[in-house]
Amino acid sequence: MTVILLRHGRSTANTGHVLAGRTAGVELDERGRGQARDVVTRLADVRIDAIVRSPLVRCEQTVGPLAAERGLEVGVDERLIEVDYGSWTGRTIGELVKEPLWRVVQDHPSAAIFPEGEGLAAVQARAVAAVREIDARLRERLEREPVWVACSHGDVIKALIADALGTHLDSFQRIVADPASMSVLRYTATRPFVLGMNLQGGELPSALRTPEKPPAGVDIATLPDPPEHPPAPAVEVPEGDAVPGGGR
Repeated sequence: MTVILLRHGRSTANTGHVLAGRTAGVELDERGRGQARDVVTRLADVRIDAIVRSPLVRCEQTVGPLAAERGLEVGVDERLIEVDYGSWTGRTIGELVKEPLWRVVQDHPSAAIFPEGEGLAAVQARAVAAVREIDARLRERLEREPVWVACSHGDVIKALIADALGTHLDSFQRIVADPASMSVLRYTATRPFVLGMNLQGGELPSALRTPEKPPAGVDIATLPDPPEHPPAPAVEVPEGDAVPGGGR
């Protein structure tokens, strides 16, 4: 099966440099709403069998235009929800970088358990279980390999990608999942394959397309240069550190 991991569009918390976590009522900002509309165009040439999302409103708003255009009912799975950051929820990144736990989250995330919240290892376990079980249900219903969209959050998506890569969770901070980015995983009977990570703009259809055999005497085209991304807003974070929640 193939799952398109869609991170929600830019939210008001992203621009406010606040760790929103599961705070109710955090919505997409104007740019995020535009990104949600762009998802329809980006996936125009891709067969979508199902859409499943985190229960948080910013994910609901991100997949709303796509679901309406395709006439698909959106499923909700609690296991795709944002990390429970516990007492870190609602605090600014500037405050959190001073906490001793910050270095654990950066350097040894598999051991990180947020105060009064959950651990990142538990997040990975629940997210992987969700993707595997949703896929099994879709295959049984469709009697073919499904292609579906899972709309979730930065750290959840990074944890799923790390699992697919066979990379220890302690390396998941090397993975980037920007707002409205798409990452594509294909699961087979033997192992997962990562078809694309943090894809922007119109990259996704080519990542999902089955390559055609090139004509005789023609070299396979080289991969295009990665797109230029707009600079992230300035945040006082130590160099090389990743923001929980992928907060860019």
